[in-house]
Amino acid sequence: MNVNGEPIRHYLVIDLEATCSNDRSIPRHEMEIIEIGAVMVATRTLESLSEFRTFVKPVRNPRLSAFCTELTGIRQEDVDPAPRWAGAVERLIGWAEPFAPFLFCSWGDYDRRQLEQDCLFHKVAYPFGRAHGNVKILFGRSVSMPPMGLGTALRRLGLPFEGREHRGIDDARNVVRIMRAIPNLDRL
Repeated sequence: MNVNGEPIRHYLVIDLEATCSNDRSIPRHEMEIIEIGAVMVATRTLESLSEFRTFVKPVRNPRLSAFCTELTGIRQEDVDPAPRWAGAVERLIGWAEPFAPFLFCSWGDYDRRQLEQDCLFHKVAYPFGRAHGNVKILFGRSVSMPPMGLGTALRRLGLPFEGREHRGIDDARNVVRIMRAIPNLDRL
């Protein structure tokens, strides 16, 4: 696969966590990213080369709900001193740039859509091109099953979940573990 006419050398695997509630007090279109977890992976060897993580300070709903904290383990003390969206994106781009060209990948389309939504709301340019690798779809096809959750996919491979579910960096690391089990990964 090529990005901007160049063969990709790396996969940029991103997982995001966002503000949320279980009482509908935060509508889906108002959720904001509160953690970016990313792993840069060599396309040929699928070796993890570098990791990036930052918390992000939300502005629409600056107070995390108890549900969000319980689900993610992200505390108010983590996001209060964190950079706002523009600063977090700037740090992410600065970290990823030396690995270009890369393909932005995630488990499903949620992360891509949430990135687009936050960039639009905060009036920050979307940092990645149009190409996106949906690892969830590719894995489902590789095992001839419909798309499934990250934990289910790991269990299907006989792998335990490493880290804490619903933490950006841990989820990104686990997506990479699944990528290593997919034949013909170059079809991303």
